[in-house]
Amino acid sequence: MAVASAAPGSIFCKQLLFSLLVLILLCDACQKIYLRVPSHLQAETLVGKVNLEECLKSPSLILSSDPAFRILEDGSIYTTRDLILSSERKSFSIFLSGSERHEQQEIKVVLSARENKAPKKRHTKDTALKRSKRRWAPIPASLMENSLGPFPQHVQQIQSDAAQNYTIFYSISGPGVDKEPFNLFYIEKDTGDIFCTRSIDREKYEQFALYGYATTADGYAPEYPLPLIIKIEDDNDNAPYFEHKMTIFTVPENCRSGTSVGQVTATDLDEPDTLHTRLKYKILQQIPDHPKHFSIHPDTGVITTTTPFLDREKCDTYQLIMEVRDMGGQPFGLFNTGTITISLEDENDNPPSFTETSYVTEVEENRIDVEILRMKVQDQDLPNTPHSKAVYTILQGNENGNFKISTDPNTNEGVLCVVKPLNYEVNRQVILKVGVVNEAQFSKAANSQTPTMCTTTVTVKIIDNDEGPECHPPVKVIQSQDGFPAGQELLGYKALDPETASGEGLRYQKLGDEDHWFEINEHTGDLRTLKVLDRESKFVKNNQYNISVVAVDAVGRSCTGTLVVHLDDYNDHPPQIDKEVTICQNNEDFAVLEPVDPDGPENGPPFQFFLDNSASKNWKLEQKDGKTAILRQRQNLDYNFYSVHIQIKDRHGLVATHVLTVRVCDCSTPSECKMNDKSARDVRPNVILGRWAILAMVLGSVLLLCILFTCFCVTAKRTVKKRFPEDIAQQNLIVSNTEGPGEEVTEANIRLPMQTSNICDTSMSVGTVGGQGIKTQQSFEMVKGGYTLDSNKGGGHQTLESVKGVGQGDTGRYAYTDWQSFTQPRLGEKVYLCGQDEEHKHCEDYVRSYNYEGKGSLAGSVGCCSDRQEEEGLEFLDQLEPKFRTLAKTCIKK
Repeated sequence: MAVASAAPGSIFCKQLLFSLLVLILLCDACQKIYLRVPSHLQAETLVGKVNLEECLKSPSLILSSDPAFRILEDGSIYTTRDLILSSERKSFSIFLSGSERHEQQEIKVVLSARENKAPKKRHTKDTALKRSKRRWAPIPASLMENSLGPFPQHVQQIQSDAAQNYTIFYSISGPGVDKEPFNLFYIEKDTGDIFCTRSIDREKYEQFALYGYATTADGYAPEYPLPLIIKIEDDNDNAPYFEHKMTIFTVPENCRSGTSVGQVTATDLDEPDTLHTRLKYKILQQIPDHPKHFSIHPDTGVITTTTPFLDREKCDTYQLIMEVRDMGGQPFGLFNTGTITISLEDENDNPPSFTETSYVTEVEENRIDVEILRMKVQDQDLPNTPHSKAVYTILQGNENGNFKISTDPNTNEGVLCVVKPLNYEVNRQVILKVGVVNEAQFSKAANSQTPTMCTTTVTVKIIDNDEGPECHPPVKVIQSQDGFPAGQELLGYKALDPETASGEGLRYQKLGDEDHWFEINEHTGDLRTLKVLDRESKFVKNNQYNISVVAVDAVGRSCTGTLVVHLDDYNDHPPQIDKEVTICQNNEDFAVLEPVDPDGPENGPPFQFFLDNSASKNWKLEQKDGKTAILRQRQNLDYNFYSVHIQIKDRHGLVATHVLTVRVCDCSTPSECKMNDKSARDVRPNVILGRWAILAMVLGSVLLLCILFTCFCVTAKRTVKKRFPEDIAQQNLIVSNTEGPGEEVTEANIRLPMQTSNICDTSMSVGTVGGQGIKTQQSFEMVKGGYTLDSNKGGGHQTLESVKGVGQGDTGRYAYTDWQSFTQPRLGEKVYLCGQDEEHKHCEDYVRSYNYEGKGSLAGSVGCCSDRQEEEGLEFLDQLEPKFRTLAKTCIKK
């Protein structure tokens, strides 16, 4: 298939862009469609195109029977996944449905794989050349942007070689045909001529990629789809423009010539790398226009300075009117303008200067921290910046430090103050020289020289005042000797009246004297010693003793000074040493002696150590370095306290004898030693006991033990222990619920209340006892020595001893028969009376049957018996038989 272009000479050969062959068949209505395709189809590959409208007008639903294919509204068939076709044909159906008449049509599509045949070799006998079939190839075409027509405008023509044998119909698709922008191109079906319907903007569409199709009348596609590239040729229809309408650059003032200020950039929408977008820059105007300070590179747009005379103080801002033009700056090129603002940065190129050449002020003497003068300066640099802020300095006249100058941050003025008192009697006026500079370092301009510091003079007049005495100097030092005796005179502190330049009329008083060493002469200020001056006193620091003195004039004005007495050392103290040392035998057999001399270093070490002859037998001294010595045992001594006499002499021969107590101990460190007998400071001789002394001590101990044993035996024999009667047979418990025939006990209640004078007071009540009515009511109690029974009738007080007829001397032993004969009639009477009284006046307990309580009886246990044993005569209770212990347990007080 050939393509004939409307523009001769624009035919170019290009390789076919598709790797697979597609057969397009425009079929008659609903006929079977045969398509030849490659054996391998990739996903989203165009297989062919079917004319759906000839089968069914405006189908509302298009479906494929094979999910491997999808059908578009224009009839294009695309694969949905990769397919490999075998030698057999593959077929599927396209179903069309109409919404108006509910029509349904079916198009059968048959795909057959194309066989890849090997190229045919020409036979040697074939001498004639045969013309090969021309390929269906694309030829690029172009259209001018903004073309004026006439429209439709012919673009090019496509033709297929199959038109020689078949009737061929041509069609196109792609952007500009069936995609945005629609209907821009169309093709004549029979001739293959392509036309453009309107002008095109290249900045919107640079080119169009179309596809051309050639089919026979029966739908057979003898050619592959032909890619058609229609390029839009650029027209210079866009003027360049600056990206920013207003651009601001900054540059330091006084900068060198050629300093880069900034770069301007412009944009042109026409085709890049063409003459339409070749831009040139130019400065049209500078405001202010004289002198010319700036230039611009025509190609890059970089703005630079042309002179070194940019002065911010003369003009701080410049404006440049810029032009940018395309077509390489040719007059017929399109252009645009913009405004550039250039601001000058301030430099410290103007020094500050005083507004006046000299100043005069005054101040009273002895005034401090007072402001006396303010000085103004002028500076042309930018205000409130380090280039204009002033720094003031006093260059001359302030050698004594009486003045200070500072800068007021609000007004930039120099503030002169007095910080140290001035003395009218010394100077009546002071002349100061003051200089000023800026905080920032001075920047030398290109056309100027480095200026000198601006200075001015300030005359300060001092006003006289009548002032008090002056103590000058505030600290005075006098020399004295260590050991200076009491009652001696020393030169004291002297103060002066500045008005008379003398100390006449002044009175002196002592303010501070810690150890009261001196008294002061009120009129002269001289000192008199009250004690011997001792350099080793705790009040002396660094050989100095301080005294505070106040001088007062006639009107009460005063000043204070300090008198320092410097004491020269005198060798009046011998070396001293600790009085006790410890030697731990488990660690070392020696002790280190470290003497201390209260005198100064000139009267101290080196020391000499001497051992007394009496101590040389057990000890020896080893001098170490002139400051210490080692006391060592000659042999291992017993653990004890030892006195050692040692002499220590300083460098000038002052000697002292010390009695050193040495503690020899069984320890590893002195803190572990337990020998703390401080009363034995002197050494005591070792005491060894002889055998006779030991024998005497043993015999004395034996004798003492014999005496103690004898006393114990005598005491034990005198102890009388009462026991219960030994009639063992009578001590058994009697069954309490077994009584004689005819007797019946209906209720019983026993209560043993405690009384203050009784161990156990028992009250019992019984209803009837065998029908025998005993009209007597008696109460009995256990008392010391026996039991008593009180009769309500006779009111007499009977005891077991009185009934039995036993004297008071034999109350410790009774037979069981005596006890029974005494208590039986009395208990019976009491039980009877308790049973007759319904209000139970004769007993405190309710009457209960002791032999049968019945179901749910509320009767409690028998009352408690006291187990107190404070009273004598009850020891027999401690030896009760087993049977009686059961009853005893019930009497224990709960």
